[in-house]
Amino acid sequence: MLEIKDLQVAYGSIKALHGISLKVPAKSIVTLIGANGAGKSTTLRAISGLIKAKAGQVIYDGADITNLVPHKIVSRHLCHVPEGRMVFSNLTVQENLMMGAYLRRDKAGIAEDVEYAFAIFPRLKERISQPAGTLSGGEQQMLAIARALMGRPRCLMLDEPSLGIAPMLVRAIFDQIVAINKERGITVLLVEQNANLALAISHYGYVLETGRVILEDTAEALRRNPQVREAYLGE
Repeated sequence: MLEIKDLQVAYGSIKALHGISLKVPAKSIVTLIGANGAGKSTTLRAISGLIKAKAGQVIYDGADITNLVPHKIVSRHLCHVPEGRMVFSNLTVQENLMMGAYLRRDKAGIAEDVEYAFAIFPRLKERISQPAGTLSGGEQQMLAIARALMGRPRCLMLDEPSLGIAPMLVRAIFDQIVAINKERGITVLLVEQNANLALAISHYGYVLETGRVILEDTAEALRRNPQVREAYLGE
């Protein structure tokens, strides 16, 4: 479904990605792990058009979408939940969800997806009229994911969904990521600092280091890999 070929990104004279390549098969969960500054978030931002690629290709559903403007990428049902959640603080939960559906005109489908969002994240329904800025970090993360789902993604990119969230809510959010993948067949590309948790729910993984892919394998094999265990799993 999604393939990155020799992707290069630079911030001015500083090269952030040195020609990385990876594949995300349809209906799979693929994770990118690595230390801070490895290039994980940059990879997602380049895929979603938020930053320009210097070289290489982003192929989605057989089409080259490299450096396409972000709203055109969203219209192809490739949605990105950025690091830090980025909810609209002054808008209510309901209004945030409607912002996720801004490209859609199917009122019945939108209403159906709002109910789905409330079914997987019941806390949001309880806070439907509450400004998003007053929600807890975990609730904001739920809202950010639900907002992305309102775009009816076929591929969903999640950047650090556990960041700054209470452990109990992290587990609930990751359970729903698995459910979204299994029940709706949504492909997931996950960036997550908690490598143990990310590999536990993923099918395949890539290890990034200073803008390069240094290792790739099935998630289970990476969990057993001594190099990964020592560097990223704290074992």
